[in-house]
Amino acid sequence: MGLQENIKQVRAAIDEAARAAGRDPTSVTLLAATKTQSSNTIRAAIAAGITVCGENRVQELTAHLADDAYQGAELHFIGHLQTNKVKYVVGKVALIHSVSSEKLLQAIAAQADKLGLVQDILLEINLAGEASKSGFAPGEALAAARLAACLDGVRLRGLMCIPPAAHHPGENFHHFMTLRQLAVDIRQEMVDNNRDMDMLSMGMSGDYKDAVAAGSTCVRVGSALFGPRPPVLPEG
Repeated sequence: MGLQENIKQVRAAIDEAARAAGRDPTSVTLLAATKTQSSNTIRAAIAAGITVCGENRVQELTAHLADDAYQGAELHFIGHLQTNKVKYVVGKVALIHSVSSEKLLQAIAAQADKLGLVQDILLEINLAGEASKSGFAPGEALAAARLAACLDGVRLRGLMCIPPAAHHPGENFHHFMTLRQLAVDIRQEMVDNNRDMDMLSMGMSGDYKDAVAAGSTCVRVGSALFGPRPPVLPEG
């Protein structure tokens, strides 16, 4: 199937999962994860109805921005972000999903202050405690949220997670429900700073239906839209 048909099928699956959970399908954003995609493919996705693109790699984001590839869509950063590359991302994207440490949080806020803007962010939560993945432990999330509330340069919009790879339907549902409850708990603790926390970024190509059922407001879908990705070298 082509890109346009893939987008149509994924949207239909999101809508079905949302309705089955008693949710409004329009409350779920389909983010196209454009890692390794060409500028022409990104343009084609936007022409086919994609309204939000998410980039994993700073180098690709910078190149596609120079090529004006994201025109017509909102741009998010969804990959691992090193503190020394914050300056290439802050102010260039509408939302950073992957704020995984207090050091990174403070670096983003400092760069935003320097530019005179407020950067929307999500806190990345490492729900399964995987050593191979970054992110705050669930028990650290409230302290990180409180720190974000004290920093003028950032606005905390919610939480994000990348659970273990799912091999069977429903396998990650409990992780998604855990993130949802964690977000509820944080909002209850932050009475003065909770109105902006309305986002849960969870669910990818293999498990986005379960994520929607659990309350995701943004699913990050790549291969289900664009097909299998070629292997890529680590970003320098």
